[in-house]
Amino acid sequence: MNSDLFRLSIPEARALLDSRQISAVELCQSCLDRIRSIDPQVKAYLLVNAESALSQASIADARLAAGETGPLLGIPIALKDNLCTTDADTTAGSKILEGYRPPYDATVVAKLREAGAVLIGKANCDEFAMGSSTENSGFFPTANPWDLTRAPGGSSGGSAAAAAADMALGALGSDTGGSIRQPAALCGVVGAKPTYGRVSRYGLIAYASSLDQIGPFGKTVEDCAILTEAICGLDAHDSTTFDAPPPKIVDTLHEGAKGLRLGAPKEFFGEGVNPQVVSAVRRAMDVLADAGAEIEETSLPYVEYGLPIYYILAPAEASSNLARFDGVRYGLREGFAEGHIGMMQRTRAKGFGEEVVQRIMIGTYALSAGYYDAYYLKAQQCRTLIRQDFDRAFEKYDALICPTSPTTAFKLGEFSDDPLALKLADVLTIPVNLAGLPGISVPCGLDEAGLPIGLQIIGKAFDEATMFRIAASYESRTDFRSLRRLL
Repeated sequence: MNSDLFRLSIPEARALLDSRQISAVELCQSCLDRIRSIDPQVKAYLLVNAESALSQASIADARLAAGETGPLLGIPIALKDNLCTTDADTTAGSKILEGYRPPYDATVVAKLREAGAVLIGKANCDEFAMGSSTENSGFFPTANPWDLTRAPGGSSGGSAAAAAADMALGALGSDTGGSIRQPAALCGVVGAKPTYGRVSRYGLIAYASSLDQIGPFGKTVEDCAILTEAICGLDAHDSTTFDAPPPKIVDTLHEGAKGLRLGAPKEFFGEGVNPQVVSAVRRAMDVLADAGAEIEETSLPYVEYGLPIYYILAPAEASSNLARFDGVRYGLREGFAEGHIGMMQRTRAKGFGEEVVQRIMIGTYALSAGYYDAYYLKAQQCRTLIRQDFDRAFEKYDALICPTSPTTAFKLGEFSDDPLALKLADVLTIPVNLAGLPGISVPCGLDEAGLPIGLQIIGKAFDEATMFRIAASYESRTDFRSLRRLL
């Protein structure tokens, strides 16, 4: 058996599985061996379900032997630990949910099971998806596989690190303000956030319900396209899902970027964005221009207000969503002898981490009777202005391109005394969530320290196909996978 099967992309593994050159059990075992070898250093996983994964792989082999096939049949996939699973605990990275075993699968998990994917384990994340570095996990921080002294980004840093270090062939994360695209950029993998409503959020432990969206990580654009097609679609359990057939993304990947009109918003290239990041993205724009795309500078004047708007709206929604974690229905229960009020107070005080408490307090304040109009209502009005910015841009352009993150991977603990600086890590991705649009991050080079840089492509609502097509066109003209520095 080839011991390096974990290095394969999903289509490469698919070809070997369908031709019976490898089995799903061999592929799964290769990833499990890889996890055993390097995850003690990276710490991408909170839980590895080896026995269950091998059992799923054995069932996939039986389906293959019966003549069945499919893009994800027998493919090992990691799940962010805020996705509910019946066969593994789901903590959302929080001590308050330690030991919680959901009675149902998230819709995306059910879809992957039906497709025959092998769900290999639960990836680490910032507590309740609140953070930009995976240092806010209630259990331990995750390291960046490119440099173990640096952060992988967040909050889906465990999923990004698992894909980047070949500990799964793909992964799912969630993106509330950039939590797929930013860690994808910092870890040198592809990460996509579909349009809000394209993928069901049923079974995703909510952080901010009007912003959350589940999406994939992969080693290539095609990996992410395959996973996106597998998880999207209308869901009776989620009334915000879009009533339309799933998009045909994979079939359009090879159509190229010729003739497409792309806008480059000048606000995403300004102060605070590392010059090496700007240079790499501008070189990527030249590559797309050579591919036949027409690119010109444009402006989105209201996106500069994205960060403050996000840090009013997201905590406000979080303060409501997290009220359910009170020691009565889920996980941790402390101080039972002190009556139900004392029990709730003790449970929440012990179970929530510092970042979560801070955001609950901010959100409660913003929603309070005396300040609702001044903060929450005003933020919602400004959110509409940002959405109108994008609407005007998409009257002229097929997509927008810009950097994903203002910096490359930063040191673990570098911003422990400056939380505002850490929040700026999502400044280029947050406007996309506020507008409910799709976005994808594709590796576009390395900085002087050899750390990856991400190119962000923002698509029109429900036009993931064009967004992926541009990303695939760029990827086909570069060779980033050969630059990967594996552990």
